[in-house]
Amino acid sequence: MATTATVHAHAAPQGFIRKYVFSLDHKVIGIQYYFLALVAVFVGMLLSLLMRIHLVWPNASIPFFGDIKPETYVMLLTMHGTIMVFFVLTTAPQSGFGNYFLPIQIGAPDMAFPVLNMLSFWTTFVSFVVMLAAFFVTGGAPLHGWTGYAPLSAVPSSGPGEGLGADLWIVSIAIFCIASLMGALNFITTTLDLRAKGMKLMRMPLTCWAWFITAILGLLAFGVLLSAGILLLLDRNVGTSFFVPGGLNFTGRLSFPPGGLSSSTTPITHLGGSPLLWQHLFWFFGHPEVYIAILPGMGVASQLLSTFSRKPIFGYKAMVYAIMSIGILGFVVWGHHMFMSGLSPYSAFAFSIMTMAIGVPSAIKTFNWLGTMYKGRIRLQTPMLYAIGFVSLFVSGGLSGPFLAQPTLDIQLHDTYFVVGHFHLIMGVAAIFGMFAGTYYWFPKMFGRMMHDGWGKIHFLITLLGTYAIFMPMHYLGMAGQTRRYSQFTEVAYQTKLIPLQTFMTYAAVVTIAAQFIFVFNLFWSMWKGKKASDNPWESTTLEWITATPPPHDNFGGKTPVVNHGPYEYNVPGAPKDYTMQTDPPDKDQDGEKKH
Repeated sequence: MATTATVHAHAAPQGFIRKYVFSLDHKVIGIQYYFLALVAVFVGMLLSLLMRIHLVWPNASIPFFGDIKPETYVMLLTMHGTIMVFFVLTTAPQSGFGNYFLPIQIGAPDMAFPVLNMLSFWTTFVSFVVMLAAFFVTGGAPLHGWTGYAPLSAVPSSGPGEGLGADLWIVSIAIFCIASLMGALNFITTTLDLRAKGMKLMRMPLTCWAWFITAILGLLAFGVLLSAGILLLLDRNVGTSFFVPGGLNFTGRLSFPPGGLSSSTTPITHLGGSPLLWQHLFWFFGHPEVYIAILPGMGVASQLLSTFSRKPIFGYKAMVYAIMSIGILGFVVWGHHMFMSGLSPYSAFAFSIMTMAIGVPSAIKTFNWLGTMYKGRIRLQTPMLYAIGFVSLFVSGGLSGPFLAQPTLDIQLHDTYFVVGHFHLIMGVAAIFGMFAGTYYWFPKMFGRMMHDGWGKIHFLITLLGTYAIFMPMHYLGMAGQTRRYSQFTEVAYQTKLIPLQTFMTYAAVVTIAAQFIFVFNLFWSMWKGKKASDNPWESTTLEWITATPPPHDNFGGKTPVVNHGPYEYNVPGAPKDYTMQTDPPDKDQDGEKKH
């Protein structure tokens, strides 16, 4: 460990542009990431609402959008998944909260590379703009799904939106990968190099461990996706054959090697690529991406459950090793997304075993969360409610995972709503509950005021009940054989009988989406009218609560903290209060010597 050095410091910004737009301050950049994700999540929710309306009323003409055709529905599906996964689930928990609080929680004045940090945000912003531009070009946005499966995504003539819209989609993802790689390098270097004196690795809050391991996952995974995206662009625009096989038929056009079989239509010249290569490359990124989205939420939940139970985290070291294990195992389970692809039974068996194994560290974390709350003096304030909600959703979504880990069951369930319910609970909404928990918890430190607790609890109740009302029935639909990605179910008799349940889910979605405006109102109203916050309103122990509210430019007012305690020392016997700050003087034994 190296202590924070003045070489990493930079002068306070002068002027509006340098302070709030092209800022080098990690706190401003974290807020920029947060609000970018907030805009993205409402775009994603709008797209999901349009899909749900069409599923229940397929012939309805929606104001401003008109009739939704089958290809339009798949386009909405593609863009909803892409925006939510990349610009919400990846952006807010790691780049938003992580940028703001990682340096403060380890006692650093800023991130290791402030200029790179600024460039990372604006690269992400450009990526988001390019993604939205796909809606407005000729042909519209792509319809190849958020996974971009080849050869549909690799041949521009494969369908509506697969022209310029698909190119923009790929370019946007590539730009996002570059931004994420810059951010990952910054997080890793900051964690290893800029910890304050006494901040040993095993004294870091679990939030810092989660951001650190997530950064390592991003560094290893986004490079693979970037490479795959470049190869896909070459297939589409240069005529290479990485993912497009020979003899492929798209809308009457055949793909053959030059001089090969003839056709009455214009051939698409390819030498025989492998669509499965894209799946391997994408899912080698895609499954670590699940943990890139969820690990920061795990860190936030751990922080809050300890703070609001007034107890030390149960099994701190086990929690750290569980995070590490999840990160390692996350790279060896990607094949369970490909059981339907004709994967070798031996490979499928290996991926199945590893997928079951990754449930072990997740279970350790779950039982440790329960152990932390057991016999605690629980304070049921809004951040704690969202932390408990996170655990609930993570467990509920995780319980359906072992079914999909079995190849024989997954083949039956893979293309059904069972999978949609599973990953929305464990990856999507659980991560968003982590974001809500972090927002209500850290809002006082970020903006100097308290969010309204009453409105927060109303928002929590409606959102939690609405989430279960939307996604739990999807498991039953999947077991009944309802196919995902279909734009309507009126043409198949057995699927028609399931439409009433889809209707119920749509009403639940409308209510749940409407409830998010309670959160938005509470967020912006509290910035200006909320009750002024003290420096440590939650009586927490970590370093962000020893500094001023909001923190000064260099985080600690020119005084580098010295850490003497662990991050979760609550109700220590003999202590004058029920929490011990990490910077409190070290404990001494009866002879006046420091305890070790």
